[in-house]
Amino acid sequence: MIRPPSDPVERPLVGAIAALSLARGMFFAVSALYFTRTIGLSAVTVGIGLTVAGAVGVVATYAGGRLSDRWGADRVQLVAMTSYGIALLAYALARDVVAFVLIATWVSASRGFQASAQSTLVARWFDGPERVAVRARLRVVMNVMIGVGTLLAAIALAVDTGTAYRTTMVLVGALTTLAAVPLVGLRRRVAGLGESMDAGAGHAVAKGPSPLRDRTYVTATLLSGVMAIHFGLTSIGVPLWVADHTDAPTVLVSLLLVVNTVYVALFQVRASRGTHDIATAGRAVRGAGFLLLAACVLFAAAAYTGPAFATVLLLVAAVASSAAETRGEAGSWGLAFELADQERAGAYQGVSQMGYALAHMLAPLVVTATAIDHGTGGWMALGGLFAVTGILTALLARHAAAARAQARPQRSEYVASETPV
Repeated sequence: MIRPPSDPVERPLVGAIAALSLARGMFFAVSALYFTRTIGLSAVTVGIGLTVAGAVGVVATYAGGRLSDRWGADRVQLVAMTSYGIALLAYALARDVVAFVLIATWVSASRGFQASAQSTLVARWFDGPERVAVRARLRVVMNVMIGVGTLLAAIALAVDTGTAYRTTMVLVGALTTLAAVPLVGLRRRVAGLGESMDAGAGHAVAKGPSPLRDRTYVTATLLSGVMAIHFGLTSIGVPLWVADHTDAPTVLVSLLLVVNTVYVALFQVRASRGTHDIATAGRAVRGAGFLLLAACVLFAAAAYTGPAFATVLLLVAAVASSAAETRGEAGSWGLAFELADQERAGAYQGVSQMGYALAHMLAPLVVTATAIDHGTGGWMALGGLFAVTGILTALLARHAAAARAQARPQRSEYVASETPV
């Protein structure tokens, strides 16, 4: 059981994440069907459109980290969250592919700025293992509220009309906009927050080497991005697969997301313990890769059975995918925080969040072009990709941990030699 946070920054973050995640749960459950059945787009068109929008999101994510160093992560997050909500509201006005792509681009850019600013705020305000712990607690809040959102979305899924889906999208935008309210005036309310957020505003820090030249960090970011494609299974792949390729009832989409919510709420904090250690973080991601492989096999198998057994297979797959999420996210957070240059937290967290932005960009196209278009073979390809990525991440983390351990004695000897006798 997670106690209410006592930290004056964590408390408003929890409030903002709660409202945002309630909206996100509703969006995950209905967005794919809204785009295809209400607007009238094909699954491939949706995938391509979201990929184009995601490319803008990648750039915005990096820019959001740099801007957080210059302007303050708290300020960037407030503006980005407000923009995010208004952009989601605009989805209710989409009537054709052009409007869909333009709005999706706006949504992706706003989300990119918001994600980088939030990660930077956590990196600058909290220290050491507490950073991963805070991310874990926020993840629990996020998934619980996503679960509530999916339950609410089950009403629209049961009604299964264009009006129901469009009304849900209006609610999604309104709730996301309200998520900015707890962040208003945060700098004025919390002593020392301004100084902490402005720590990277100096000329020397701002003009330092780009984190894009840090090969270890960039590689870790790319691998984390590949692993994060599994979120596309939740928002795009599973709803379309359940509705169009299995005999399971469509309303099961919401139940599968609830399973994910309950699992993450129970086990995310536990899975995060120790992942501030680089090698441990890498092993956590490796385990996640194998769990995702198992989940993909089960999702594919559900297409070959009747309604009852398909439901069982899909539920077991959801548990495996949820276990992968808790382990993989914990490992990715640890690597993102511990491999970064703490003097330029914003720039580094901007790069880190680019991995997730790349996943948002590629996931719809990858998932629809593999699992949805090619069935079993596509699911097997996805599972293999996750497993290989997990192995590579563990190898990278082990190498980085060994290099850091080797560097410490050398630095200690240097400092000792410079100390006057």
